[in-house]
Amino acid sequence: MLNRFDLPDLQIFATIVRHRSFKRAAIELGVTTSALSHAMRKLEMRMGVRLLHRTSRTVMPTAPGEQLAQRLEQGFDLIGAALSGIESYRQNPSGQLRVNVPLDAARLLLSPVLAEFASHYPHVALVLSVEDRPVDIIAEGFDAGIRYGGTVPQDMVAVPLTRPLRWVVVGAPGFLSRHGRPETPRALARLPSIGVRLGNNTSYKWELGDGERQLRLDVAGPLQVNNTETTIAAAIDGLGLAYVLERRVKDEIERGALEVVLPEWASTGPGFYAYFASRRQNEPGLRPLMEMIRAREGL
Repeated sequence: MLNRFDLPDLQIFATIVRHRSFKRAAIELGVTTSALSHAMRKLEMRMGVRLLHRTSRTVMPTAPGEQLAQRLEQGFDLIGAALSGIESYRQNPSGQLRVNVPLDAARLLLSPVLAEFASHYPHVALVLSVEDRPVDIIAEGFDAGIRYGGTVPQDMVAVPLTRPLRWVVVGAPGFLSRHGRPETPRALARLPSIGVRLGNNTSYKWELGDGERQLRLDVAGPLQVNNTETTIAAAIDGLGLAYVLERRVKDEIERGALEVVLPEWASTGPGFYAYFASRRQNEPGLRPLMEMIRAREGL
């Protein structure tokens, strides 16, 4: 009785019949003719039927060998077509890719590559859910998520998308003129600030500086926000100082709408990571999407 472990020997047999030669079959398969002869003897013994007529000059299939060779060629053609289909799927993925991302990642990482991704992978329907709350991507039906490195669940496979990120305190020029520019982190306590509200509805302490000198401060002010867009708008309007990703306010700083306060106390935190459940990454388009983001980030 043959089993799946006999497939290599069956392929050897089919190759020999196609070439009508042990030597040419050995060249195609990259083995010795003696290895082919040994494999054929084992196969014929297991099947209990002679499959080949061999002389010093020719190799011809027997009647049952000819019938088996024809069936095998049909089977190997089907296998080849199936593998080609898989390769085509890998090169041209199709289907739906569902990704959960925070707002800052959507703006900084995904928006710049969406047109390129859609152009290269037109058969992938990218479904983005943009929200800052903590999400169990498996329970809620997502294929992958993006989060800051320190918040990725430990049982997930994580791939870095950016280098570490820099966090800064910013304020509007008018606000700083009215209230004065703080000279030390402790001086922030006397100024109105816009609090950071996390997705799980807890208040986030501002982290200033790195390493052993890092400070974590509670701040007070007229507003607490769990949305970066609103935080930046409120800071520009002069409601208070804001704690944000420096990259996120690059344009506002360049046009003078915001200024960095205490730049020597900027803090470096984990970058953004993509995460998903399986190392096989079978989700259509996930790997090329990550590669596009990483390429733009210089990783």
